[in-house]
Order: sequence, then C-alpha cells, then structure tokens
Amino acid sequence: MSTSLLTNSSDPIDFQSIKRLTAEDTKAVDKLILKQLSSDVVLINQMGHYIVNNGGKRLRPMLLLLGAKALGKIEHNHLILAAVIEFIHTATLLHDDVVDESDLRRGQQSANAVWGNAASVLVGDYLYSSAFEMMVSTNIMRVMEILSKTTTAIAEGEVLQLLNCNNPDTSEEKYLEVISRKTAILFSAAMRLAAVVSKANSDVEEKLAQYGQHLGVAFQLIDDALDYKATKEELGKNLGDDLAEGKPTLPLIYAIKNSKPADANVIINAIKNGNRDAFNEVYDIVKQTKAIEYTEQRANEEAQKAMAALDFLQDSQYKDALLALARFSVQRNY
Repeated sequence: MSTSLLTNSSDPIDFQSIKRLTAEDTKAVDKLILKQLSSDVVLINQMGHYIVNNGGKRLRPMLLLLGAKALGKIEHNHLILAAVIEFIHTATLLHDDVVDESDLRRGQQSANAVWGNAASVLVGDYLYSSAFEMMVSTNIMRVMEILSKTTTAIAEGEVLQLLNCNNPDTSEEKYLEVISRKTAILFSAAMRLAAVVSKANSDVEEKLAQYGQHLGVAFQLIDDALDYKATKEELGKNLGDDLAEGKPTLPLIYAIKNSKPADANVIINAIKNGNRDAFNEVYDIVKQTKAIEYTEQRANEEAQKAMAALDFLQDSQYKDALLALARFSVQRNY
C-alpha cells in the first residue's frame, strides 16, 4: 500500500483555505437556499434556517463547485444543484436523527430534540420536495436521472442500516454496502453533476463520480473511527452514539473478529442491546485489537483511490483542493 495519508509529513490540511476557493459561489448558493426556504409556513422557515445555519462543513456542495471550477467555470445550474445537494443532505440528517433518536447534531440540539419527531420528518420531506423542484428548474434530463437514482440509493442504504441495527453478525462487506449507498452516493452525485452541467464527456463524469464515491466512503469510515477516538466537543455528538443505537460499525466488526471469545461477546451483547453503558469496556477492546487503526487504514485506501481518480485533471488550484480534501477526510478529528 502507498504511503498513508494519515502519517503524511506535510502540514495538516487547512479546511478554511479550501473553503475560501469557493467562498463567493457559496454565498450565491446560500442565497438560493434561503430563497427556497422562504415559506408562509412559519415552522418550515424556523427549522430550515436552524438546520442550514447549524455549523456544517457544506462539504458536498463545495465538492460540486470545486469540480466545476476544475473543469472550467461555474454555471448558474451548478449553483442550483449545489443547493439541491445541500437540501438532500439536510433532509437525510433530519430523518436520521429521528430514526436514531439523536439529541445532538454538530454540537447543538438536533431539530427533533427542539421541535419533535413529527415536525422533523415533515420538514425533511419538505426539503426533499424543494430539492426536486429546484432540480427540475435546470431542465436537464441527465440531472434528474442522477438525482432520482441517488435519492433512491440513499433510502435503500437507510433501510439496510436499519436491518443491520442490533445485528452483530453484520459483515464488513455488508457494512461497506450500507455506507456506499447511504453516505458516499451523495458525494459521488455532487461530482457527477459538476461534470454534467460542464458538458464533460462520460469518461470525465465517471472518474469524478469515482472520486466522490471513494471520498465519501473514506469520510464515513473516519466518522466511525472518531466515535471511539474523538472527544464529545470535537465530534459534535455524544460519544458512543453508534453503540447506543446498536450500529455495527467497522471498528466493532473488526474487533469482534479479532478478539478472544469473552471480549467478542461483550461487543456482541452491547450491539444486540444498544448498551451505551458498555462503551468504556467496548472501547478498551476496540483499542486492544487495533480496530481504530484498521478502520483508518481502510479509509486511507479509499482516499488514495479518490486521489488516483483525479489523475486525468489538468493541474490547477481546484484540483489541488480536491486532492487536499481527500487528505483532510482521513486526517480530521471532527
């Protein structure tokens, strides 16, 4: 395997400097988002603004904008679709927090903790509907095809994750299938849409989509590792949330396979019962089996594949930023 991005001797990635490359375009996207959130239903306005302004990285729309710039220039439809991607992502977060009964999101109270589950589900549905309304305004059939397939895959991933909950027999392969559909597909769609609006050929579209897919998997794997590594303040949610929700993430799957039977049973029972109280004991086993290091290694492999997919791009500050985001995905602690 090539040199680990986790131990790269170069300086840590400055995420803010990458954001500045698309700052003006992001302002335009934000205006579109706020315009679309303008509703005569007050609760939609309140919740929409609360969620959209709640400190997210805006990584997915940023990917779309950087991809467009790497291919040439930003078109108005790029801005519309960046807003669409953010709406879809936000809708999935609303629904996730209801399903997971989460009370923290990005270090603040989740929307369902503030307004309740029913309001969160319904406003999530509104965001999905708004996303499709904006998507149709581009009048590009390929865009509609990509996003309809993407949202279907996300829904399938969420159902697969639900089926895996409290199931300690979940394999690494099954888990990777969940995160490929549930998380990585939206990264991939963002990059694919950048290519479509830029009228790039199918090979370019596919390579950018591969970058997004591998980046998304890497990003989620590091999220899994951080649940057993970061502080609550860094993570923006409660430590042990995945365990409490009975989610068999990769660190747990690996630890079960690579620990002695008594320790494996501790993790198996914790997953079956969604037992947050077992977190410290499970954490010790995860640490002893080097499951975090394994998860980081797998994330590193995905990030390397993401970077390799960009070999065809001409050198530019935007290509550099996309490469830096692959490194950031595995180096981050939040």
